[in-house]
Amino acid sequence: MARQIVIGDVHGHYETLMRLLEALDPDRDDRIDFLGDLIDRGPHSAKVLNLVMNEPSYFTIRGNHEEMMLASFPDGDVDEQALQCWLAGGGRTTVDSYEKLSEIEIHLEWLQTIPMYRDLGEVWLVHAGVDPNLPIEQQSSQQFCWIRDPFHRQTQPYFSDKLIVTGHTITFTFPGVQPGQLAKGRGWLDIDTGAYTLESGWLTAIDVTQRRIYQANVWHETVRSSDWNDLIVDVPPGDVRPRRFALN
Repeated sequence: MARQIVIGDVHGHYETLMRLLEALDPDRDDRIDFLGDLIDRGPHSAKVLNLVMNEPSYFTIRGNHEEMMLASFPDGDVDEQALQCWLAGGGRTTVDSYEKLSEIEIHLEWLQTIPMYRDLGEVWLVHAGVDPNLPIEQQSSQQFCWIRDPFHRQTQPYFSDKLIVTGHTITFTFPGVQPGQLAKGRGWLDIDTGAYTLESGWLTAIDVTQRRIYQANVWHETVRSSDWNDLIVDVPPGDVRPRRFALN
């Protein structure tokens, strides 16, 4: 049976991603979806983009870091204010990862084509979340790529028949969640375990089909897999407020 695999925020950590993919050992029929934030902070963003862009069985949605990169170069021009914001938010390492600046243009064109979310039936993928008070057609990148508290505080699932899988908010910023653990709320599962953070370093993938979790660590060569439920922590509904970390 072909597997459905979802990978959290890579943030330019190409070598760790390759170790994670080796552990996953996907067949050619398996589908791998990324949750955005492929870039920034880690040293090899250009390599990560090339990998995902050129592999037919890999798909991605747009994250807030891709949004910042695109906003920096609107219509082939340069928006200085947006550029400085992006560079300060981790974009400097992305720029440094390119050997040829012409490659940036190729990646910008590709990033324009990727969607904000994907409906895969059992799971619904989006980078940050949704506004629980608005229908999908009334939401924009501001919700899909940036939202936090209103989404996490919802007391009822947004979808009755789908699990929303997100990245964006580092899981150990939720109450009771330790580095490397995943956070689960009412109808949503957050798998951004903070690959770029010193506290964690874990890059996480979930195998939706076989109900397994795979992780590789940025700071050491540890790779591990576990049952679906072993690393998932339920966070309380209602007034759930992750403690603030870096802009992610």
